[in-house]
Amino acid sequence: MTQHHQFDAVIVGAGGAGLMAALHASKTANVAVVSKLYPTRSHTGTAQGGIAAALGNMEPDSWEWHMYDTVKGGDYLVDQDAAEILARDAIEAIIELEHMGLPFDRTPEGKIEQRRFGGHTANFGEKAVMRACKAADRTGHMILQTLFQQCIKNKVNFFNEFFVTDVILEDNVCRGVVAIEMATSEIHVFHAKAVLIAAGGFGKMFQVTSNAHTLTGDPVAALYRRGVPLEDMEFFQFHPTGIYKMGILLSEAARGEGAVFINDKGERFMERYAPTLKDLAPRDMASRYIYQEVRDGRGIGGKDYVYMDFRPETINRLKSGPGGKEVTREHLEKALPDILEFARVYLGIDPMKDPVPIQPTAHYAMGGIPTDVDGRVLADNSKAVAGLYAAGECACVSVHGANRLGTNSLVDLVVFGRRGGKHMADFCKQATFAPLPANAARDTAAEFDRLHAGKGHERPAALRNTMQKAMTGDVGVFRNEADMERALDTVRELKERYRNVKIDDTGKIFNTDVLETFELGCLLDLAEITAAAALRRTESRGGHSREDYQARDDANWLNHSMAYCAMNGAAVGVTAGDIKFDKKPVVITKFQPKERKY
Repeated sequence: MTQHHQFDAVIVGAGGAGLMAALHASKTANVAVVSKLYPTRSHTGTAQGGIAAALGNMEPDSWEWHMYDTVKGGDYLVDQDAAEILARDAIEAIIELEHMGLPFDRTPEGKIEQRRFGGHTANFGEKAVMRACKAADRTGHMILQTLFQQCIKNKVNFFNEFFVTDVILEDNVCRGVVAIEMATSEIHVFHAKAVLIAAGGFGKMFQVTSNAHTLTGDPVAALYRRGVPLEDMEFFQFHPTGIYKMGILLSEAARGEGAVFINDKGERFMERYAPTLKDLAPRDMASRYIYQEVRDGRGIGGKDYVYMDFRPETINRLKSGPGGKEVTREHLEKALPDILEFARVYLGIDPMKDPVPIQPTAHYAMGGIPTDVDGRVLADNSKAVAGLYAAGECACVSVHGANRLGTNSLVDLVVFGRRGGKHMADFCKQATFAPLPANAARDTAAEFDRLHAGKGHERPAALRNTMQKAMTGDVGVFRNEADMERALDTVRELKERYRNVKIDDTGKIFNTDVLETFELGCLLDLAEITAAAALRRTESRGGHSREDYQARDDANWLNHSMAYCAMNGAAVGVTAGDIKFDKKPVVITKFQPKERKY
């Protein structure tokens, strides 16, 4: 039996963006947060190094420098009206978090302490600047805890361990969502005036990734299946410093404190590629240069990794500490407690004595659900869907363009989560509840009945493994036509095989077997769009680096990709049919595109 609920506003996802939106919407609206996790387990909690804001507490800084760095870092695919809002509002958002009680690190004078991060500079690229506000290397965790406590105080309603399968759209109006209660497998319909999707990324389409097991893009796929386009899906960021073979992230906060990359010859090779910022070059560049060293035979022991060297004697010898200052073991242990512990726990080595093996890892989706600067989801290049919002990694506003700078993800989710929440609250004041379709949960029920009753021979784990290997191997840091065509063929073959999938657990109590199989269908849709969009873009820009089109091509490709499902409004399950592509102009205001050097 389907259970029904009614709230003014429903937020899907309980990470930083969802909680920020819920907090601001709840000041005037009755709000529910629906999440497949307990909120404090959301992936925002893994963000380590910091949140950017031009406070200028350590040295001179300005929001215009931050905006410039964001636009340049995104290889000029950033919408500059959105980047200006990001850089301006970041300062106010940090002060707001501080007043909520977030325990930022402090200077001796009591100001919020800041550190350097990749791609953030002073005076339009002159030198690295300390812009990342931080709480040791647990910044995301502190943001998550602070916002959750504020939401509890504000009487936000939480539906934890509820899995959203569908978004109810009709006549370009959002009317709610459909979810499955994981404990019982009961279907719930949440009727709402407004819905905000804040479901995070979908890095689990790749084999080596920093993403949590739960980041599978289910609501992103749900919107695509219901006719909402997805923007810039070809731009997926590979973070340079995942733990070798595991992908567990060692934040560039480490490099902000002076850690450096070292190849098999003991060289600090970033000096050759980015002479101004060196190891603090943006992530797309650092990832490519690591691979380049490996390709040129300078990986450690001839293998596909390099070292990140945290040792104080190395940092002091190379004068790579903040501002060239000497560092001590005690300082690093205080500034990077979790990062150092990860190396000890997962690799069994002491990073104060030995360098740490790292390799690039799939990390962040720059593309996703298209929105305007108030978080409203766009049905095409300009028209908004009434009552539908998105924020955080699943959304594409677009402030990251072709490559996101470190610390700009936390800024994105608090700035645009807040703007989305405020706009939802205003929308709910004047909106009425649009009527639900006759049987809003019918498609979800049919799809899960199909999965439960599957008599085929295809095993979900085998399909997932094949997809992840294909995406990592053929749609990774370096790309070319032949590899991406092979990946696309593989993913499309897997989608056909998915129709004959069989699960083992047909019960109703915490059936993760069926839920993970449903997640696999979502990932297959998103992997297909990612590979197809990457194959279509015949240039290199930011995180999209093609060996067969090595130059950036502004004449033909200074525009956003918009991917539409050819079978508009088809169903809840995996899609069939072609993808339709369109373009959308990039918004350029202050900074004209130019060659990107560091």
